[in-house]
Amino acid sequence: MAETKSPLLIKRYASRRLYNTETSDYVTLEDIASFIRDGREVQIVDLKTGDDLTRQYLLQIIAEHESRGENMLPINVLTDLVRSYTNQAQSVVPQFLATSFEMLRESQSKMVENMSSINPMAAMQAQQEAFLKAMTGKMGSWPGSTVPAEEPEVAAKEDGEALDDIKKQLADLQAKLSKLS
Repeated sequence: MAETKSPLLIKRYASRRLYNTETSDYVTLEDIASFIRDGREVQIVDLKTGDDLTRQYLLQIIAEHESRGENMLPINVLTDLVRSYTNQAQSVVPQFLATSFEMLRESQSKMVENMSSINPMAAMQAQQEAFLKAMTGKMGSWPGSTVPAEEPEVAAKEDGEALDDIKKQLADLQAKLSKLS
């Protein structure tokens, strides 16, 4: 993500049109949302009064996405936000939300970092070997296998556990792949 030190300055004219001061052209709310998704900070100010309108426009972008059916905020969260404006939680909520989103960004960053270090072929080979072991209980009998055959009683006990492990690993890989796409 491209991040710059100073925010992109957007000026709102009396006609309510939004003007990008870097490119000297008019922009839409969707353009502003795109800048933000690309990692750019924005600041929207009223040209005449100099008032900072950033919060108002960011809320408008969120409201438009929600009204188009792109529901990211569950009803109970929206309800709790409304409640927090009328009680003592108001002082705690902004810090809680900021901390929560920071933790989310860090987790996503670590996940991407971990995904880049995974060797998908080695992971698939290990899953295939574990699957064969679970299905046969005698992995050593398969050609090319480097794992010695186990006693039938030990293999039978581990079959259920191995199958559960395979299912979990497969679900984890599917989740990681879906996040990458």
